[in-house]
Amino acid sequence: MSRRVVRQSKFRHVFGQPVKADQMYEDIRVSKVTWDSSFCAVNPKFVAIIVESSGGGAFMVLPLAKTGRVDKNYPIVSGHTAPVLDIDWCPHNDNVIASASEDTTIMIWQVPDYVPMRNLTEPVVTLEGHSKRVGIVTWHPTARNVLLSAGGDNLIILWNVGSGEMLLVLDQMHSDLIYNVCWNRNGSLLLTTCKDKRLRVIDPRGRRVVAERLTPHEGMRPMRAVFTREGHIFTTGFTRMSQRELGLWDPKSFEEPIALQEMDTSNGVLLPFYDPDSSIVYLCGKGDSSIRYFEITDEAPYVHYLSTYSSKEPQRGMGFMPKRGLDVSKCEIARFFKLHERKCEPIVMTVPRKSDLFQDDLYPDTPGPEPALEADEWLLGKDAEPILVSLRDGYVPVKNRELRVTKKNILDNKPPTGPRRSHSSCDQRPTVEEVLEEVRSLRQMVQAQEKRISELENKLCKFTNGTD
Repeated sequence: MSRRVVRQSKFRHVFGQPVKADQMYEDIRVSKVTWDSSFCAVNPKFVAIIVESSGGGAFMVLPLAKTGRVDKNYPIVSGHTAPVLDIDWCPHNDNVIASASEDTTIMIWQVPDYVPMRNLTEPVVTLEGHSKRVGIVTWHPTARNVLLSAGGDNLIILWNVGSGEMLLVLDQMHSDLIYNVCWNRNGSLLLTTCKDKRLRVIDPRGRRVVAERLTPHEGMRPMRAVFTREGHIFTTGFTRMSQRELGLWDPKSFEEPIALQEMDTSNGVLLPFYDPDSSIVYLCGKGDSSIRYFEITDEAPYVHYLSTYSSKEPQRGMGFMPKRGLDVSKCEIARFFKLHERKCEPIVMTVPRKSDLFQDDLYPDTPGPEPALEADEWLLGKDAEPILVSLRDGYVPVKNRELRVTKKNILDNKPPTGPRRSHSSCDQRPTVEEVLEEVRSLRQMVQAQEKRISELENKLCKFTNGTD
């Protein structure tokens, strides 16, 4: 009598659990735009959700602790003139977020630690360079202020957000719409999937495609791809018969997959969320009501099915918390923020352990908030691995750090709209001394208000601590 050998893995019993009803975010009008992005971005301080809004595109930013029903007058971030398609938090500054829109622009926002009284309508910088809608934004993993955008004009543009300038434009590489873009761990390579059915590995600074695979999945519907920790490529796509499929590839020998598995018949694009610390990939289909997760190893069959978290309601989008935002005391290894039509529901993934001690094997040192490089160093060819932090004592987010832009907003270079001014009105411009004096008085006013806000925040903390 043969006995089936069960593969040993510390993640074999990972289970997902939704939070209690009072820890959800209720009464949020999630965007109805038909675009295959996750519509949600989270970090250890905030959850940001793309929402419906009249007169343009907007997203909402909530402090993680602001659970429960969201007031209908809650301030939103609303600077775009057309729907927002993608948002991404800066990995090196928890108060900075980038948004991409159908209005062809990318905007960078500084979100205060306190809840503002009015809508945020003035970005720190607006980046203009695309001629069609911008559907993808993603920050460089190790270089400060480097942002990537991809648009409907089939361009990939790399920006230095600190100066508001373009660093690189990757054109003539994609002949059709770009579905997704992913950095490798140190930010030296890019991975893209495209409507032309090609999977490309790109050296952005060399402006060349270093590896390419035609039809890793033969179906017509969109593919997604992410780099694994070892430099392999995990893909999701569709077969010719419209079955969903996942694959694992070695970019050094693209001809044959390391693994290829059929999943099910559904037309929802599978969004992969990969955790390099555990080498687990979570698959969330738009319109699905489940999250499937797999462990990627160097033993056959290489992509090992672990389990499925199932619920009754389908997801409209999904946010994925960075490792430093998790509760290590509860053996939490992942947290998702599932978007429903009118709410956001956190789902916690846990490894069942009885010990209260810190679990070293579950929490290796993970990328922290400090960049390893400056934008100029990266552009000149330098690479660096992420600067790691220990989660042994839990991670405490740093206080609000201001993003400084060293040149004027490039919007200021645009010609003025509306009726052209006459020469006589131009001649009445203020003198340099008057402008400097006004800047000085405004700066003093801002500093006084910041001091007052800080004092009130400290008082609020004392009140809160007193009631605990």
